[in-house]
Amino acid sequence: HLSSDCRGNLRILHHEFKKAHKGLHLRHGCEPEMMWLKKDENGKLAGGVTKPNCYHIDQFEALRPVFLRVIEYSQAMGLDMIQGDHEDAPGQLELNFMFDDALRTCDRLTTYRQICAQVAREFNLIACFMPKPFMGVSASGCHHNLSLWRGGEDKLNTLHNDPIPGMAQNFLYRKGGENTFLPLKGEAKPGPIGLNCIGGLIRHVGALTAIGSSTVNSYRRLWDTGFWAPVYADWGYQNRTCALRISAPGRFEYRSVDSAVNPYLMAAGILKAFDDGIRSKLDPGEPEERN
Repeated sequence: HLSSDCRGNLRILHHEFKKAHKGLHLRHGCEPEMMWLKKDENGKLAGGVTKPNCYHIDQFEALRPVFLRVIEYSQAMGLDMIQGDHEDAPGQLELNFMFDDALRTCDRLTTYRQICAQVAREFNLIACFMPKPFMGVSASGCHHNLSLWRGGEDKLNTLHNDPIPGMAQNFLYRKGGENTFLPLKGEAKPGPIGLNCIGGLIRHVGALTAIGSSTVNSYRRLWDTGFWAPVYADWGYQNRTCALRISAPGRFEYRSVDSAVNPYLMAAGILKAFDDGIRSKLDPGEPEERN
Protein backbone atom coordinates (compact mmCIF):
# COMPACT_ATOMS: atom_id res chain seq x y z
CA HIS A 1 0.00 0.00 0.00
CA LEU A 2 1.01 3.64 -0.44
CA SER A 3 2.51 4.85 2.85
CA SER A 4 1.13 8.38 2.36
CA ASP A 5 -2.44 7.14 1.73
CA CYS A 6 -4.01 8.15 5.04
CA ARG A 7 -7.41 6.70 4.07
CA GLY A 8 -5.91 3.33 3.16
CA ASN A 9 -3.83 3.37 6.34
CA LEU A 10 -6.92 4.00 8.47
CA ARG A 11 -8.64 1.02 6.83
CA ILE A 12 -5.61 -1.19 7.57
CA LEU A 13 -5.16 0.07 11.15
CA HIS A 14 -8.85 -0.35 11.92
CA HIS A 15 -8.76 -3.92 10.59
CA GLU A 16 -5.70 -4.69 12.76
CA PHE A 17 -7.40 -3.11 15.80
CA LYS A 18 -10.53 -5.28 15.33
CA LYS A 19 -8.35 -8.40 15.02
CA ALA A 20 -6.33 -7.56 18.15
CA HIS A 21 -9.33 -6.68 20.33
CA LYS A 22 -11.93 -9.35 19.50
CA GLY A 23 -13.96 -7.34 17.03
CA LEU A 24 -13.91 -3.99 18.85
CA HIS A 25 -14.37 -1.19 16.32
CA LEU A 26 -14.54 2.58 16.39
CA ARG A 27 -17.73 4.43 15.62
CA HIS A 28 -17.61 8.17 15.84
CA GLY A 29 -19.33 11.37 14.86
CA CYS A 30 -17.78 14.79 14.42
CA GLU A 31 -18.95 18.36 14.96
CA PRO A 32 -17.66 20.31 11.94
CA GLU A 33 -17.80 23.98 12.91
CA MET A 34 -17.06 26.41 10.09
CA MET A 35 -17.79 30.01 9.11
CA TRP A 36 -19.79 31.51 6.26
CA LEU A 37 -18.02 34.71 5.24
CA LYS A 38 -18.95 37.57 2.90
CA LYS A 39 -16.98 38.98 -0.04
CA ASP A 40 -16.59 42.66 -0.92
CA GLU A 41 -16.89 44.06 -4.47
CA ASN A 42 -13.31 42.89 -5.17
CA GLY A 43 -14.00 39.36 -3.99
CA LYS A 44 -11.99 39.85 -0.79
CA LEU A 45 -13.03 38.77 2.69
CA ALA A 46 -15.58 41.14 4.27
CA GLY A 47 -16.38 39.50 7.61
CA GLY A 48 -19.06 37.03 8.63
CA VAL A 49 -22.51 36.79 7.07
CA THR A 50 -23.97 36.94 10.60
CA LYS A 51 -23.04 38.33 14.01
CA PRO A 52 -21.12 36.23 16.57
CA ASN A 53 -24.10 35.36 18.79
CA CYS A 54 -24.15 31.73 19.92
CA TYR A 55 -27.44 29.80 19.52
CA HIS A 56 -29.19 33.01 18.41
CA ILE A 57 -32.20 32.15 16.26
CA ASP A 58 -31.96 35.40 14.24
CA GLN A 59 -28.38 34.63 13.22
CA PHE A 60 -29.21 31.01 12.43
CA GLU A 61 -32.25 31.94 10.33
CA ALA A 62 -30.27 34.57 8.40
CA LEU A 63 -28.31 31.64 6.94
CA ARG A 64 -31.38 29.47 6.28
CA PRO A 65 -31.12 29.45 2.45
CA VAL A 66 -27.46 28.46 2.75
CA PHE A 67 -27.82 25.64 5.27
CA LEU A 68 -30.93 24.23 3.58
CA ARG A 69 -28.91 23.90 0.36
CA VAL A 70 -26.09 22.23 2.29
CA ILE A 71 -28.57 19.80 3.88
CA GLU A 72 -30.19 19.04 0.51
CA TYR A 73 -26.85 18.18 -1.11
CA SER A 74 -25.65 16.29 1.97
CA GLN A 75 -28.71 14.04 2.08
CA ALA A 76 -28.31 13.30 -1.63
CA MET A 77 -24.77 12.10 -0.83
CA GLY A 78 -25.87 9.85 2.05
CA LEU A 79 -25.25 12.15 5.05
CA ASP A 80 -28.00 11.75 7.64
CA MET A 81 -28.21 15.37 8.85
CA ILE A 82 -29.49 15.42 12.43
CA GLN A 83 -29.02 18.88 13.98
CA GLY A 84 -27.37 22.27 13.67
CA ASP A 85 -26.88 25.58 15.41
CA HIS A 86 -25.24 28.99 15.19
CA GLU A 87 -22.03 29.13 17.21
CA ASP A 88 -20.37 32.24 18.69
CA ALA A 89 -18.10 33.44 15.89
CA PRO A 90 -19.09 35.50 12.80
CA GLY A 91 -21.13 33.38 10.38
CA GLN A 92 -20.25 30.24 12.36
CA LEU A 93 -22.51 27.23 11.84
CA GLU A 94 -22.26 23.65 13.01
CA LEU A 95 -24.32 21.10 11.09
CA ASN A 96 -24.07 17.53 12.36
CA PHE A 97 -24.63 14.20 10.67
CA MET A 98 -25.22 10.80 12.32
CA PHE A 99 -22.24 8.95 13.79
CA ASP A 100 -21.10 5.76 12.08
CA ASP A 101 -18.17 3.43 11.42
CA ALA A 102 -14.96 5.46 11.52
CA LEU A 103 -14.02 5.26 7.83
CA ARG A 104 -17.47 6.33 6.65
CA THR A 105 -17.53 9.24 9.10
CA CYS A 106 -14.19 10.44 7.71
CA ASP A 107 -15.47 10.11 4.15
CA ARG A 108 -18.59 12.07 5.06
CA LEU A 109 -16.62 14.92 6.64
CA THR A 110 -14.50 15.13 3.48
CA THR A 111 -17.69 15.15 1.39
CA TYR A 112 -19.31 17.75 3.66
CA ARG A 113 -16.43 20.17 3.11
CA GLN A 114 -16.77 19.80 -0.67
CA ILE A 115 -20.52 20.40 -0.40
CA CYS A 116 -19.97 23.60 1.63
CA ALA A 117 -17.44 24.81 -0.95
CA GLN A 118 -19.99 24.26 -3.75
CA VAL A 119 -22.81 25.99 -1.84
CA ALA A 120 -20.44 28.92 -1.18
CA ARG A 121 -19.85 29.26 -4.94
CA GLU A 122 -23.60 29.30 -5.56
CA PHE A 123 -24.22 32.02 -2.95
CA ASN A 124 -21.02 34.01 -3.68
CA LEU A 125 -19.76 33.39 -0.14
CA ILE A 126 -16.64 31.86 1.41
CA ALA A 127 -17.02 28.52 3.24
CA CYS A 128 -14.19 28.90 5.75
CA PHE A 129 -12.76 25.85 7.53
CA MET A 130 -9.76 27.80 8.84
CA PRO A 131 -9.75 27.20 12.62
CA LYS A 132 -9.20 30.80 13.80
CA PRO A 133 -9.69 33.52 11.18
CA PHE A 134 -10.70 36.08 13.85
CA MET A 135 -9.09 36.69 17.25
CA GLY A 136 -11.28 37.49 20.26
CA VAL A 137 -14.09 35.12 19.25
CA SER A 138 -14.39 31.36 19.27
CA ALA A 139 -12.48 29.29 16.74
CA SER A 140 -13.87 26.41 14.68
CA GLY A 141 -13.34 23.07 16.37
CA CYS A 142 -14.22 19.63 15.04
CA HIS A 143 -14.93 17.69 18.22
CA HIS A 144 -14.91 13.91 17.77
CA ASN A 145 -17.51 11.89 19.70
CA LEU A 146 -16.03 8.43 20.16
CA SER A 147 -17.26 4.96 21.11
CA LEU A 148 -15.95 1.40 20.74
CA TRP A 149 -18.47 -1.28 19.79
CA ARG A 150 -18.76 -5.03 19.29
CA GLY A 151 -21.17 -6.51 16.74
CA GLY A 152 -23.90 -4.66 14.89
CA GLU A 153 -24.64 -4.68 11.19
CA ASP A 154 -24.79 -2.26 8.29
CA LYS A 155 -28.29 -1.02 7.48
CA LEU A 156 -29.40 0.99 4.46
CA ASN A 157 -30.83 4.44 5.24
CA THR A 158 -31.93 5.96 1.94
CA LEU A 159 -32.90 9.31 3.58
CA HIS A 160 -36.00 9.32 1.34
CA ASN A 161 -33.75 9.29 -1.74
CA ASP A 162 -33.57 6.86 -4.62
CA PRO A 163 -29.78 6.29 -4.45
CA ILE A 164 -27.94 6.72 -7.73
CA PRO A 165 -26.82 3.31 -9.06
CA GLY A 166 -23.45 2.40 -7.57
CA MET A 167 -23.89 4.80 -4.62
CA ALA A 168 -25.88 2.58 -2.27
CA GLN A 169 -22.83 2.11 0.00
CA ASN A 170 -22.98 5.86 0.78
CA PHE A 171 -26.28 5.25 2.58
CA LEU A 172 -25.07 2.45 4.86
CA TYR A 173 -24.93 3.01 8.64
CA ARG A 174 -23.69 0.57 11.31
CA LYS A 175 -26.52 -0.15 13.76
CA GLY A 176 -26.86 -2.24 16.91
CA GLY A 177 -24.23 -4.14 18.83
CA GLU A 178 -22.66 -3.57 22.25
CA ASN A 179 -21.25 -0.17 23.21
CA THR A 180 -18.31 -0.96 25.51
CA PHE A 181 -18.02 2.63 26.76
CA LEU A 182 -21.31 2.44 28.65
CA PRO A 183 -21.01 2.39 32.47
CA LEU A 184 -21.40 -0.92 34.25
CA LYS A 185 -24.71 -1.42 36.05
CA GLY A 186 -24.96 0.83 39.11
CA GLU A 187 -21.85 2.85 38.22
CA ALA A 188 -21.39 6.35 36.82
CA LYS A 189 -17.91 6.04 35.31
CA PRO A 190 -17.44 4.60 31.82
CA GLY A 191 -16.87 0.83 31.62
CA PRO A 192 -13.35 -0.66 32.04
CA ILE A 193 -12.52 -0.52 28.32
CA GLY A 194 -13.71 3.08 28.21
CA LEU A 195 -11.52 4.09 31.16
CA ASN A 196 -8.49 2.42 29.58
CA CYS A 197 -9.20 4.28 26.34
CA ILE A 198 -9.41 7.61 28.19
CA GLY A 199 -6.03 6.73 29.73
CA GLY A 200 -4.60 6.13 26.24
CA LEU A 201 -5.94 9.42 24.90
CA ILE A 202 -4.59 11.39 27.87
CA ARG A 203 -1.17 9.71 27.59
CA HIS A 204 -0.92 10.60 23.89
CA VAL A 205 -2.80 13.91 23.85
CA GLY A 206 0.36 15.85 22.91
CA ALA A 207 0.87 13.80 19.75
CA LEU A 208 -2.86 13.75 19.01
CA THR A 209 -2.98 17.55 19.29
CA ALA A 210 -0.24 17.77 16.65
CA ILE A 211 -2.52 15.75 14.35
CA GLY A 212 -5.80 17.40 15.36
CA SER A 213 -4.42 20.96 15.37
CA SER A 214 -2.53 20.61 12.15
CA THR A 215 -1.80 24.16 10.96
CA VAL A 216 0.00 27.21 12.31
CA ASN A 217 -3.39 28.91 12.48
CA SER A 218 -4.62 26.06 14.70
CA TYR A 219 -2.47 27.35 17.55
CA ARG A 220 -4.27 30.69 17.58
CA ARG A 221 -7.26 28.62 18.73
CA LEU A 222 -5.32 27.14 21.64
CA TRP A 223 -3.39 30.31 22.55
CA ASP A 224 -6.42 32.66 22.63
CA THR A 225 -7.71 31.27 25.95
CA GLY A 226 -11.21 31.59 27.37
CA PHE A 227 -13.02 30.27 24.26
CA TRP A 228 -13.45 26.60 25.23
CA ALA A 229 -10.38 25.28 23.40
CA PRO A 230 -8.62 22.77 25.69
CA VAL A 231 -4.96 23.20 26.69
CA TYR A 232 -4.63 20.58 29.46
CA ALA A 233 -4.23 16.79 29.32
CA ASP A 234 -7.32 15.94 31.36
CA TRP A 235 -10.84 14.53 31.21
CA GLY A 236 -14.11 15.33 32.94
CA TYR A 237 -17.90 15.13 32.95
CA GLN A 238 -19.58 17.98 31.07
CA ASN A 239 -16.40 20.02 31.56
CA ARG A 240 -15.80 21.89 28.31
CA THR A 241 -12.34 23.03 29.40
CA CYS A 242 -10.97 19.46 29.32
CA ALA A 243 -9.28 17.76 26.37
CA LEU A 244 -11.83 14.98 26.69
CA ARG A 245 -15.27 15.13 28.26
CA ILE A 246 -17.93 12.50 28.80
CA SER A 247 -20.58 14.09 26.59
CA ALA A 248 -23.18 11.36 27.24
CA PRO A 249 -23.24 7.83 28.68
CA GLY A 250 -21.38 5.66 26.19
CA ARG A 251 -19.46 8.30 24.28
CA PHE A 252 -16.45 10.59 24.78
CA GLU A 253 -16.01 13.98 23.15
CA TYR A 254 -12.37 14.49 22.17
CA ARG A 255 -11.91 18.28 21.94
CA SER A 256 -8.28 18.93 21.00
CA VAL A 257 -9.05 18.89 17.28
CA ASP A 258 -10.11 21.67 14.92
CA SER A 259 -11.83 22.28 11.59
CA ALA A 260 -8.65 21.87 9.47
CA VAL A 261 -8.11 18.29 10.64
CA ASN A 262 -7.33 15.41 8.32
CA PRO A 263 -10.05 13.05 9.63
CA TYR A 264 -8.31 9.86 8.45
CA LEU A 265 -5.10 10.68 10.31
CA MET A 266 -7.07 11.72 13.39
CA ALA A 267 -9.14 8.53 13.53
CA ALA A 268 -6.01 6.42 13.02
CA GLY A 269 -4.21 8.28 15.83
CA ILE A 270 -7.18 7.80 18.16
CA LEU A 271 -7.25 4.06 17.40
CA LYS A 272 -3.53 3.78 18.23
CA ALA A 273 -4.07 5.67 21.52
CA PHE A 274 -7.02 3.38 22.36
CA ASP A 275 -4.88 0.35 21.52
CA ASP A 276 -2.16 1.49 23.94
CA GLY A 277 -4.72 2.28 26.64
CA ILE A 278 -6.30 -1.18 26.42
CA ARG A 279 -3.05 -3.15 26.13
CA SER A 280 -1.37 -1.21 28.96
CA LYS A 281 -4.56 -1.13 31.08
CA LEU A 282 -4.03 2.61 31.62
CA ASP A 283 -5.82 4.31 34.51
CA PRO A 284 -6.91 7.83 33.54
CA GLY A 285 -7.16 9.01 37.16
CA GLU A 286 -10.08 10.99 38.54
CA PRO A 287 -12.09 13.41 36.39
CA GLU A 288 -11.21 17.11 36.48
CA GLU A 289 -13.88 19.42 37.91
CA ARG A 290 -11.98 22.71 37.81
CA ASN A 291 -12.15 25.25 34.98
